[in-house]
Amino acid sequence: MLLPIGDENHDRKSFPFVNYLFIGLNILVFVLFQGFGYNIHFTFSYATIPAEILTGRDIITDSQLIVDPISGESFEMPGLQPTGIPVFLTLISAMFMHGGVGHLAGNMLYLWICGDNVEDRLGHFRYLFFYLLCGILSGLSHVFSVWFFGQDPLTPCLGASGAISAVLAGYLVLFPHKRITFLLFFFVVSIPAIVAIGLWFLFQVSNGIGALGGEQAGGVAYAAHIGGFVAGLLLVNRFSRRLSYVRG
Repeated sequence: MLLPIGDENHDRKSFPFVNYLFIGLNILVFVLFQGFGYNIHFTFSYATIPAEILTGRDIITDSQLIVDPISGESFEMPGLQPTGIPVFLTLISAMFMHGGVGHLAGNMLYLWICGDNVEDRLGHFRYLFFYLLCGILSGLSHVFSVWFFGQDPLTPCLGASGAISAVLAGYLVLFPHKRITFLLFFFVVSIPAIVAIGLWFLFQVSNGIGALGGEQAGGVAYAAHIGGFVAGLLLVNRFSRRLSYVRG
């Protein structure tokens, strides 16, 4: 297993309070509002529902009785819940919710390692706007993919993965030769960002291709990952150039 554990931070000049704020908000929402993932009613209320984004209206569905194929036990799965905000704002609320502890931990680990350097280069407020904008664009990428390939438009989409994909893309553009440290089984290895993040993106693309035209692979919205990454690649230099002009 290849687990990222750190990167080169010796040239960072500012404290990444926006990045830490994002990490704190994600953990807070997961613990207090999602009840560690067990509050499905809240999750289904504020996740992004492609059909709601496409129609602009809140959609409520009935609960379903689900039978576990292994145990044979049945349980009630809540349907889509009323959304207490305009449905388009779920493109933002969904960015701060996660499907489980593993989903949250993986996302926050990458954000903790790479986000501080990107924030340092862009500046605090530009980083905040970059993160949110790319997160919204990644959500729209998923909605478009669901519509284009005829997937289930009522399947909720949530998680910070799209925005974090943009942060990784920004890191790749700004710091291609910085080395990211990984734990490979019992060994610690250091790999240039252009290799580590490049391989990560190829993994997203290969898995995304496998999901096109069918159900999401393993419930993962790969189109959001790819869309966020592409948005980060295209936008990060614009934010960085503006910052350089202001400092110039």
